[in-house]
Amino acid sequence: MSVERSRGLGRGLSALLGEGADAEAMRDSMDHGEPSARTSEHSGAGVRVLPIDLLEANPDQPRRIFTESELEELAQSIADKGLLQPILVRPLPKDPSRYQIVAGERRWRASQRAHLHEVPCLIRELTDRETLEVAIVENVQRSDLNPVEEARAFRQLTERFGHTQEDVAKAVGKSRVHVANTLRLLALPDPVLDMLQAGKITAGHARAIASAPDPAALAVQVMEQGLSVRAAEALAREAINPKTPAVNGARSNSGGGGYKDADTRALEVDLAERLGLDIDIRHKGEAGEVRLRYTNLEQLDDICRRLSGPQGGAIEF
Repeated sequence: MSVERSRGLGRGLSALLGEGADAEAMRDSMDHGEPSARTSEHSGAGVRVLPIDLLEANPDQPRRIFTESELEELAQSIADKGLLQPILVRPLPKDPSRYQIVAGERRWRASQRAHLHEVPCLIRELTDRETLEVAIVENVQRSDLNPVEEARAFRQLTERFGHTQEDVAKAVGKSRVHVANTLRLLALPDPVLDMLQAGKITAGHARAIASAPDPAALAVQVMEQGLSVRAAEALAREAINPKTPAVNGARSNSGGGGYKDADTRALEVDLAERLGLDIDIRHKGEAGEVRLRYTNLEQLDDICRRLSGPQGGAIEF
């Protein structure tokens, strides 16, 4: 993989919109914070300075929460140094004289606070689908989304546009397991999602209590007592099996039939789907083992072939 293709945002845009001079020009502008010669040459309207009141927010923008402190800090920086990075926009389908923000709503909001009348914009002709895809990739790769926003963005890509979890993972530069685990957060009840979105609990806490009978009650307990993720896992084990004291939970993952946290179970399922074998992950503390079960000698031969790999090459998992 070349240096150009390995850059975070570029890899995501390439996966969803395709490689080429046009996509590369947009990446260059977004990476370096300034329009490049290739932008003007290949992207039609290219980078232009537009009146700020001609821009509109995207109602499908995956990011919903903009903290006051972040906006004020960025507004001050823009007031001092100007807006160094152009905002990615597209002409509004129903009114080409106006523009919809594809990526950069936070910069647009901060520019308004900084009392700018004009802002540099990178103009692209994008469909509704491409607009949402680019907005999701840009936000996820910049870590601008909270876990709930990220999960909902992934769900839009998989359900609305038919991308596989593998497609999404490649686009946003995350692992497939991360995408799968993030999507599973949406199965939690709304009170837990509200706490997660507000930053009162972490995604680790949410996954730890996801399999409990009443995750909302446990989430409140975790928040009020300031419990660690490990302590939340212990609470979940005790809620699932009241006869098992929470303090003994740290030992339960070391056995094949004991409680396993949601991430471990998800990883087992993911590996099983990839390999076509039963997978058993057992861990204690920072160490553990992965067991692969085969049912015939052909599967054993296949395991040996994959582990050996081509001479001088990578293992074929």
